[in-house]
Amino acid sequence: MPPAPEPTRGQKILRCVRNPFYAAQRVFRPSRPDRVEDPTVGRLQRWRTVLGVVAWLWLTITYGLVSDATDVDAALSDRFDQSWVSVLALMCTFPVVLGGFVAAAQGHLRRLYLRRALRSLAAIGALLASMATFPLAMAPDPVTKGFRDFIGLPGKIVLGVLCAWSLGFALYGIGLALIHVLRTADIHELVPPVLAIALSWELALMDVITGAYSGVPVLARVVFMMGAPITVTAVSCWEMHRLRHHYGLHLRQALRT
Repeated sequence: MPPAPEPTRGQKILRCVRNPFYAAQRVFRPSRPDRVEDPTVGRLQRWRTVLGVVAWLWLTITYGLVSDATDVDAALSDRFDQSWVSVLALMCTFPVVLGGFVAAAQGHLRRLYLRRALRSLAAIGALLASMATFPLAMAPDPVTKGFRDFIGLPGKIVLGVLCAWSLGFALYGIGLALIHVLRTADIHELVPPVLAIALSWELALMDVITGAYSGVPVLARVVFMMGAPITVTAVSCWEMHRLRHHYGLHLRQALRT
């Protein structure tokens, strides 16, 4: 049986319009054809994400942070807020790490990496745009309320459909943005692990400053907050080790070739 033909660009766009989850995959997953993909590292990263969620559930249930349906809603809302803060921190850390990476590269590589970075910037823009639909559809301030009154009932229906589409896109997109580190593998394979290390310690510092998980015993809180950056650092260093020894990708090659 012959393989199915590759979808045309129009078919892909139509599928994105129908399916926000497919659109999120197209926007947030790396797609550079010649990039190195290590299945072992990919599986470990997915397991790291699953274990992080399991650890959060264990901490939440064990120390009585959830006791009824109201607490469940609050905990889920808090988890979403944490994920969104992580993405915002990633957006702020990304230009710093990229700037250092580009500044250290040779002239022709600088232009190449900046051109590749446009995909990551597009992903950031898409996520911010999707999140902006919620206040536009629901915020009670006079400006957005006046806009909804201006567009009338048909416009409100369209806005409601757009908001529902954006919800699926944003929720899935936040997860993909964290797993694929804003698709920075499209820039170079070494950028995601370096960026992941910087982000993990940045978030740990934010938790310490804000006093996160205040209802949890000190020892468990320290283990939970420090376990994440230590694990991410170990996985990222191992990923860079595999890129060097299995694929010949290392920092000098990335900056000088």
